Amino acid sequence: MSPQPQAAVGAPLSRVDGRLKVTGQAEYAAEHDVKGVVHAVIVDASVGRGRIRSIDTRAAEKHAGVLRVIHHGNAPTLPYRDNAGSNNPAGRRLRVFQDDRVLFHGQPVAVVVANTLEAAQHGANLVKVRYDAERPSTDIAKAEPGEPTNYARGDAEAGLRSSAVRLDLTYELARNHHNPMEPHATVARWDGDRLTVWDKTQWIVGTHDEIAAVFDLPADAVRVINPFVGGGFGSGLRCWPHTIVAALAARVTRRPVKLVLSRKQMYFGTGFRPSYAYRLRLGSDRRGRLNAAIHDIDAETSSYETFNEAVMLAGQMLYSMPNVRQAYRQVPLDVNTPIWMRGPGFASASFVIESAMDELAHRLDMDPIELRRRNEPSEDESTNEPFSTRRLSECYTVGAREFGWDRRNPKPRSTRDGDWLVGLGMATGVYDPGRYPAQARARLDADGTAVVEAATSDMGPGTYTAQTQVAADALGLTMRTVTFRLGDSLYPPTSPHGGSATMASVGSAVVDACDQVRRQAIKLAVEDRESPLYGVSADDVVVRGGRLHVQGTPARGETYKSLLARNDRSHLEANGSYDGPGSDRSAYFAYNATFAEVAVDANLGLVRVRRMLGVYDAGRIISPKLAESQAFGGIVGGIGTALLEHTVTDHRDGRIVNASLADYLVPVNADVPDIKAIYLDGEDNAGNLLGVKGLGEVVQVGVAAAIGNAVFNATGRRVRQLPITAEALL
Repeated sequence: MSPQPQAAVGAPLSRVDGRLKVTGQAEYAAEHDVKGVVHAVIVDASVGRGRIRSIDTRAAEKHAGVLRVIHHGNAPTLPYRDNAGSNNPAGRRLRVFQDDRVLFHGQPVAVVVANTLEAAQHGANLVKVRYDAERPSTDIAKAEPGEPTNYARGDAEAGLRSSAVRLDLTYELARNHHNPMEPHATVARWDGDRLTVWDKTQWIVGTHDEIAAVFDLPADAVRVINPFVGGGFGSGLRCWPHTIVAALAARVTRRPVKLVLSRKQMYFGTGFRPSYAYRLRLGSDRRGRLNAAIHDIDAETSSYETFNEAVMLAGQMLYSMPNVRQAYRQVPLDVNTPIWMRGPGFASASFVIESAMDELAHRLDMDPIELRRRNEPSEDESTNEPFSTRRLSECYTVGAREFGWDRRNPKPRSTRDGDWLVGLGMATGVYDPGRYPAQARARLDADGTAVVEAATSDMGPGTYTAQTQVAADALGLTMRTVTFRLGDSLYPPTSPHGGSATMASVGSAVVDACDQVRRQAIKLAVEDRESPLYGVSADDVVVRGGRLHVQGTPARGETYKSLLARNDRSHLEANGSYDGPGSDRSAYFAYNATFAEVAVDANLGLVRVRRMLGVYDAGRIISPKLAESQAFGGIVGGIGTALLEHTVTDHRDGRIVNASLADYLVPVNADVPDIKAIYLDGEDNAGNLLGVKGLGEVVQVGVAAAIGNAVFNATGRRVRQLPITAEALL
């Protein structure tokens, strides 16, 4: 089969859904107009641990407009049947309103349903809850960790003892919250025993399966709809308690129910990037060849579920060394369950590893890039598998040239601009993009237009646009004649919209479906005696602009529209699938080299990022315009992690002290410097049809470390806590 012309893929196109968003026509979860909808507001636990002694709902129930107050004393029992397909982490679920236990501050203990939002809000304030409170355990430094997950190769202790240069470093990484623009929200409506949910989610299939499990419903009795997501960053990668509460309230009241979390409630109603206590011992010879590393990692999780993320992997494969030992321990706390956040695991590990590499380079009086080059592995030493591609050396070369790394003075505190100390830093980033099973459906209609469907999401990276580009080229159509639909559990199932998996997974399924439809049309044409293509080998036919023609002979052909009309076909349709990487045995990672220039006020310790550059080995770039936006967003998120973001808990009662955007600081325009992104040309065909690696996660990995290393170059102060504060630099 001749290769299809590629007109859309690789072009810097604007978002196909952009006009809907800027004109307010895109409907988010809370904006769906459901007839007869009433409003629900959750009552949150005001203690961090204990039991509910009593709930007084009389004042709330008397308030005008309040329909019901539901709590553990009057809520129907829910089956919560076991469900292997659920996106619930290992452990036991939080069974909302099923008993009197309080497991964390902010846990839903009741819900008020009213005719108006204002009535529900006031009714929630009127509910009086008395507790038998216990002191919660919320401090990772004082809690007892669980049994470790271990990894080892070689003899790390002996390797460390024999190393000429040794570092023993301890890092503290603060908890981060996602803070997407759109709050989490659910609208739930029952039609008899069938439930429809409009929900903010990044995994429609997982949310669908969780709801079906909780209410013990057959799969075809649940529908989840979610065409637009106003940012997620991982916060929507599971079904949260408020979604179950909304569905339960709708069942009890026999009315459609809308439940929107407040900004404050999002700090305990959804997940977060867990805090870490991370000790790294590192050894090398005097020429900078790494010999041993010992990682001791403690991460917070909830007491009722066990959350894991891939924080160990970077330490196993990023650099060549014969001796590695790791111990990763979850620390159960009286908090709600963490969840994946952009660059999960790798972003946290990279701050530790890349800060330590910079510290080692300084100890050795060696350029940080040269130290990394000297420890480039020839294969993934944790699996002995070859890398699918690994172009880190090229990332270093391009980044150093474009950033002006040769102008860096390696002596800390040697470059000034008035009262500002100026420093340059860099770090390496790595991420293992997901490749998960997915399905898609494509239909070519008689008018020459096409519709492609898949139950994926778009939280902002441009799924609508990128998948339309892929489909358009596979079908040989223009962008304006292809419609990509997502956000509905009635569409073919897909993997979660996270983990940099969507392009490789859903995109491969889309290619498969569209290739099948195109081949059906070609077969129809070459077997049709009235077609100009009759008798031509199918392998010699390509399609462009909706017209089938002989490769190299554009004049000989016809349009989809004429072919289907003559054959009295209303449409052609096919279901496509992607089964995952299959037998591919290569180490499949995306990489970056990130560079930062900072200025630090010598008197006040204030840090300002001046400019940043990211150079990425991310395989084939489907949409350069979207890719640049991804890099900018990841770098901005990394600036927040490095300098601003820190969830503060009052350990006396488990209350989050800064649960608002007035107190939890995120980057604003004044914090965002000159940013540049460069993507290396190339493809990575390991286990997917598009040659992509996925880039939504890797763009944030290494950013915080690059900034921290630049701060050291500017000030001579090594800060091993995140965020880096003025107090730490004074």
